[in-house]
Amino acid sequence: MQKMGRKKNILAAAMLGLGGFWGGLWGDLSVPGALADEAGKAGADAPFEAYTREATKALGLPFSEAVRAGNILYLSGQIGVKPGTMELVPGGMEAEARQTMENIGEVLAHYGADFSNIAKCTVMLADMGEWADFNKVYVTYFGDGPFPARSAFGASGLALGGKLEVECMAVLPEES
Repeated sequence: MQKMGRKKNILAAAMLGLGGFWGGLWGDLSVPGALADEAGKAGADAPFEAYTREATKALGLPFSEAVRAGNILYLSGQIGVKPGTMELVPGGMEAEARQTMENIGEVLAHYGADFSNIAKCTVMLADMGEWADFNKVYVTYFGDGPFPARSAFGASGLALGGKLEVECMAVLPEES
């Protein structure tokens, strides 16, 4: 009986330890002054720079569209909304995919980057049956490649009832 109790305690401690680790990691990113100021720069004590397009800031959403840590840019997931609105573009998967990629391109451009700087994408699709329709649009943004590493999965309940969401990580040019 004591061994079972010890196992439960170890499991609970491990779970709390992981939660504490991740909470500590994200907590460090949420230090006072870490919120982006009007210029998009994080406070002087923050280990990163946050950026959100002006049109998106006006919506009052609780995230940055990108966070730069050194020369790595972490882009929040983008969906097929018209900039500055909470409305998906009409036209189905291909239209939403195109708008999603355009939204990503605008954030990259702020840092002097483009799709060739993307190292990794994560794609979430509401219907995996629309995989080919998404890929038809996606490949057009990378020219002849190379393509970034990518993972994809089916997801239920994407924001605003969207058909997809794409998040990326990019390596920024030295001069940016």
